[in-house]
Amino acid sequence: MTPWSRLLSSVAFAALLLPGISQAQSAGHAASGSHADGANTQAGQAGNSPQDVAYQADVIYTLRTSISDGKLVYIGVTGPIMDQVNPDLHVPEGAVVQINVVNDDGAIHDIAVPEFDVKSDEIMGKGAATSVVFRATKSGVFEYLCTLPGHKAAGMFGKLIVGDPPEQEKLEAADIAQDPTNVGTPVGDREPKHITLDLETTEVVGFLSSGSTYRYWTFNDKVPGPFVRVRVGDTVEVNVKNAEDSFHIHSVDFHAVTGPGGGAAVTQVGPGQTKSFSFKALQPGLYVYHCATPMVAQHITNGMYGMILVEPEGGLEPVDREFYVMQGELYTAQKHGAPGHQEFSLEKLLDEKPEHLMFNGTMDALTGPYKLKAKVGETVRIFFGVGGPNLTSSFHVIGEIFDKVYNQGSLTSPPLTDVQTTLVPPGGATMVEFKLDVPGNYILVDHALSRAEKGLSGILEVTGDENPEIFHSDEVIDPNSGH
Repeated sequence: MTPWSRLLSSVAFAALLLPGISQAQSAGHAASGSHADGANTQAGQAGNSPQDVAYQADVIYTLRTSISDGKLVYIGVTGPIMDQVNPDLHVPEGAVVQINVVNDDGAIHDIAVPEFDVKSDEIMGKGAATSVVFRATKSGVFEYLCTLPGHKAAGMFGKLIVGDPPEQEKLEAADIAQDPTNVGTPVGDREPKHITLDLETTEVVGFLSSGSTYRYWTFNDKVPGPFVRVRVGDTVEVNVKNAEDSFHIHSVDFHAVTGPGGGAAVTQVGPGQTKSFSFKALQPGLYVYHCATPMVAQHITNGMYGMILVEPEGGLEPVDREFYVMQGELYTAQKHGAPGHQEFSLEKLLDEKPEHLMFNGTMDALTGPYKLKAKVGETVRIFFGVGGPNLTSSFHVIGEIFDKVYNQGSLTSPPLTDVQTTLVPPGGATMVEFKLDVPGNYILVDHALSRAEKGLSGILEVTGDENPEIFHSDEVIDPNSGH
């Protein structure tokens, strides 16, 4: 018997223990995608009375709980949903549906389908199992999820598609997430020169998550804006153009600038206009820039922030990988996780209660399309900043120690060494470096960890040979897990 056969058999065994299910009824729990006997442990709710639910299930799905890319998920076990993460479950309207769940990660879980008023018992420990059975009395797209606090926010939900519902309107939006590898070219050992920087302020509807959008305000269509890289002594000419289809005035304030408003005083640019100024980079460091048009906090939260690195004479020491990561906040009228278009909430901004927190603009930028990738033996440098506008970050990489931290973005002060977590204020920055010794997925977080439930996480995927002298375990580690 294979391991999964044993686990599926445990579902059948667990069914024997559920109130109201006889041994004969539980036999169908051992296989997914076939007809089976079953009964609803939540009988009598929402049209799913004992008379409404047949003893023979029409459709059966089996899911296992797991951790994938640092998120809690359900994974399909057999048939067409085999190995799919949070798979879509398709059932005919009027069918009796049975969903089995096998615990494969040892945490406490359950499964619920709120629209049909069904919820399973909680299961804890590997191999534990539960199920729900109900009649799909109406067509549409509904949600199944784990109801344990924080588990849906951590990724444990999917779609139950009943019948042939009308095709949902496809969301049209831009990809505004900034690629963390866009760090520019190191200055090296060159002489000072004249640099031209063109910034366009735009207002674009972009994806916040795969199922939601937001009207971002950006520099050059990305959040954060471009990573600017110069050296001490350079003269930087900044041209700020406001797109013709903008609705608002925008500007730019560079914290690296010595001059009125960091440039904001002379770059209040109306739609379709362009204004320019130049400055000399006087002091090395890693600095934030942002829009500084009233109300400034609204412009920043909507995405108008970025960083400029002023390298010292001779440049920075070379490393194998460099990444550009910024933390931001969104204040929306809709709750975190709501589908569709999200609208800005002034009240929540003033109360400093963001619904969404993210690295590089979106909920999944650094856990999906733009994971950080490196190899064992390489040294990584992360340019990290906080756009804000309100929250201080406790930046941490789970499973790593920062060999060097250039506190507050200062490149002339001696770096801190052997640091676990470093504080970065809104409008502030830091530069961290560390060598990679062990393969695996390392999770980037703000160690105010409740914020991870609102989207604030990223993944550094490290490949290469194992190093048992530094880390060894008999546990087999899933390469897609966050552990």
